[in-house]
Amino acid sequence: MNSPSVPVDSPAPSAWEELVTAALLGTERRTPPGCPPGREAPVALLDAAAVETVRRRAGLRPARAADRPQPAPEDARPALPPAAARRLAMLLADRPGAGGGGRRGTAPDLVELLPEWLARANDRGLAPPPEVLPALLDAARGRTDLRPAALTFAGPRAVWLARLNPDWRFALRATPGGGAALPHLDDPVKVQQLWQEGLFAERVALLSAIRAREPEAARELLVTTWATERAEDRLMFLDSLRMGLGPQDEPFLEQALADRSRNVRATAAELLSALPGSALAGRMAVRAGACVALDHTGDGPTITVEAPHECDAGMERDGVVAKAPAGRGERSWWFGQLVEATPLGTWARRLGGRTPEEIVALPVTDDWQAELHAAWCRAAVRQRDAEWARALLGSPSAPEAGGPGAVSLAERAKLLGTLSSDERAEWVAGFIATHGLSEAFQLLGVCTVPWAAPLGRAVVDALNIARDAGSYPWSFSGVMGLAERCLDPAEASRLDGLLAVPDEPEDASPGAGGYWAEAFQRLVTTLRLRAAMIEELGTPGA
Repeated sequence: MNSPSVPVDSPAPSAWEELVTAALLGTERRTPPGCPPGREAPVALLDAAAVETVRRRAGLRPARAADRPQPAPEDARPALPPAAARRLAMLLADRPGAGGGGRRGTAPDLVELLPEWLARANDRGLAPPPEVLPALLDAARGRTDLRPAALTFAGPRAVWLARLNPDWRFALRATPGGGAALPHLDDPVKVQQLWQEGLFAERVALLSAIRAREPEAARELLVTTWATERAEDRLMFLDSLRMGLGPQDEPFLEQALADRSRNVRATAAELLSALPGSALAGRMAVRAGACVALDHTGDGPTITVEAPHECDAGMERDGVVAKAPAGRGERSWWFGQLVEATPLGTWARRLGGRTPEEIVALPVTDDWQAELHAAWCRAAVRQRDAEWARALLGSPSAPEAGGPGAVSLAERAKLLGTLSSDERAEWVAGFIATHGLSEAFQLLGVCTVPWAAPLGRAVVDALNIARDAGSYPWSFSGVMGLAERCLDPAEASRLDGLLAVPDEPEDASPGAGGYWAEAFQRLVTTLRLRAAMIEELGTPGA
């Protein structure tokens, strides 16, 4: 469209450059477009620049009208109670680091309460108010640990919004099939069509859905296209067989041991080793058994180890990685992999019918104990064997915090994961009572929230002992933060006696008592805030 004239208050699209030139040269030498020279020229220049600035920021070229987006899907879940909705808005408005670091004072860390709030809201099957969804997706965008719970709570509208804003595209990636509706699993024609023609994410979602319902049908569907799949896709599809893994999957997994992809072969071997009755587990048991024997020639029975001298083709086919990491000896590397993949029931037969506790207590010759016990730890975790996990953990009050079998606290934390939540909490409470909190952080992280009463008491008692010792609380800030999120809120009233500033011993750090009083005040305030949050959300299933 052509314009017959260009007034001062409506410059042409290229007028910005003219205005910049006039400003640089001065209005005495160059006047703005459409304005005569004189005393009014500077004012006209500023007016034109203001108008052009607004036009450049807000103006749009005429374009073809786009189709209106489809309405957001309905969310049939019950609405969030008003008090809980206000609490959610407050939690989402808080930002990490708002306190500027340093001394935290007594104010609760609201950001760290959001995961528990979301978990409890999801347990109750509640739906969020639509107006908080953008802030909820922004929070999940910045915290990957928050995404599963946040997207579950956001519901179907999260995917709808993610299609409109590229900043939230993680919601599409996190939702199987990008939120696309799967065909009814009883419709074989549509299932087969999606499996043959669908996008990768849709096919993964379809396979997972069928696996959860009919494990064998999912495996049979995978077999139909296995030979033509890309290596990275075969790996992802194979990983879906972890759900419902059973002996009926063994023939397919045995075939996958010959796959041309090393990662696929390794995953197939790992899955087979988790089936104690599989042929692979039997082959590994023979190999590992040939390396371990019981020697009765000394003062008492002793385990002897003769690690393999080579990694042959059969071992590699069964998932043994031939190349050792830097700093590891090849023989010990191969030996550890054999023992890790061997069914733990093998060792009672191999070592005189002894129990796991008796086996772990046996001495091991030639410094092989750490390697052997570490491999047993990995086997116990992989096979979810609680009896072996207890034997390797040992007593929580043992003098050495490392335990008879665990080579690190990380190993110990994994072993605890095989036990029931109550037994886990009881063991960690005993560990803290003996060894204090300095090594307990990783162990506390695997305990069910809220902590059971004995564990909560052990943590608070240990914090109280540290306070009485006169040290600063900063060394225990990680545990204190966990306590704020994991202690049962009902414990708040029991902590009131810790809020006063204690008398400081002569050798105490200056001002430590005041810092401890602040830390306990924050703990109590946070517990009471969590109690209020839980009450606002209502009773589960109500």
